Amino acid sequence: MTEAVVTRVVVADDQTVVREGIVMLLGLLPGIEVVGSAADGEEAVALVARHRPDVVLMDLRMPRCDGGEATRRIRAGYPGTEVVVLTTYADDDSLFPALRAGARGYLTKDAGAEEIARAITDVRSGAAGLSPQVQLRLLERLAGPAPATAAGTRPDTEAGAGAGTGAGAAGELPDGLTTREAEVLGLIAQGLSNTEIARRLYVSPATVKTHINNLFAKTGVRDRAQAVGYAFRHGITGSPQ
Repeated sequence: MTEAVVTRVVVADDQTVVREGIVMLLGLLPGIEVVGSAADGEEAVALVARHRPDVVLMDLRMPRCDGGEATRRIRAGYPGTEVVVLTTYADDDSLFPALRAGARGYLTKDAGAEEIARAITDVRSGAAGLSPQVQLRLLERLAGPAPATAAGTRPDTEAGAGAGTGAGAAGELPDGLTTREAEVLGLIAQGLSNTEIARRLYVSPATVKTHINNLFAKTGVRDRAQAVGYAFRHGITGSPQ
């Protein structure tokens, strides 16, 4: 029988009550083992050096060494350890420096246990663990004027444009994507998980995963965060339901 995979986690937060609460919460989740907790970024880096955890759940605003600097040091020195930011703040000045420092996940502290567990699982598997609100903020940041045609019209308003998928004038999709792959990509851009996409499309999660693997290979994106950016750039944002 195959042994269950256990994800080893370090928690870093300068507020004792919050830190202990997160440790207690994670201790109740299956497949997660908390191997240490830190009150600042210096302690977090030291714990990573000692325990080599799979994931650090990192607050941003801490004394001595903040979460952004700690993330940079961890990703530079211990690339096998991923970082998920868990913070009160989702403003641009907090979000984008953290992602540039190497964080693969970003959640705010109103996230529930299921969302935290999913982000930890996602980053360990090589995906991004971003809350839907953060994905939306990334989309807004990527927003820019749509390119105009010679006649001054937007390409996605030409006759024959695909409804809700940003297909071109003749209905073509970029990089050889199929209609279903574009549909899955659009739902990723809306912040849906694989399970939610499966329910929306009435298919199995395994089928969704196959579509995602295929569209990642065709578009050259490495994770869900890059997929969201790709979807927005190409107008493949799905149809809200």
